[in-house]
Amino acid sequence: MKVILLEDVQGHGKKGAIIEVNSGFAHNFLIPKKKAIEATPAILNEVKHKLAKEQKQKELELQQAKELAAKLNNTFVDVKVRCGQGKMYGSVTTMDVQKGLADKGYDIDKRKIILNETIRELGQYGAEIKIAPSVSATINLNIIALEDK
Repeated sequence: MKVILLEDVQGHGKKGAIIEVNSGFAHNFLIPKKKAIEATPAILNEVKHKLAKEQKQKELELQQAKELAAKLNNTFVDVKVRCGQGKMYGSVTTMDVQKGLADKGYDIDKRKIILNETIRELGQYGAEIKIAPSVSATINLNIIALEDK
């Protein structure tokens, strides 16, 4: 009997897998415990459409990530830091870079920003942004002193 697993079943398969099992095992254990449902043609067709929809969504997200990476590549971002007597207080963090990107209109999570080195002086540096697992962009950081008002 063919069933579609609704959760991981040790020794049989992972969630979403279509497996062949004994009908007794399916009727007495998997289906009553809601670990699987019977793989009827209608349900198989529904699963097929769901997988196609998910694949299309992933492709769309990848395309959007590539477009964002193309916009961000080699963009100059001004990061304003507090300074006193020509020296910075502390170092530049990913949160500082995130604020600089937000000023430019980009909403990037700080956990996706990778600083190539510890930035403790004014000047120009590079940083990498991991937009998707296989898509990244390189930006240029211009570290400038914050003007006191």
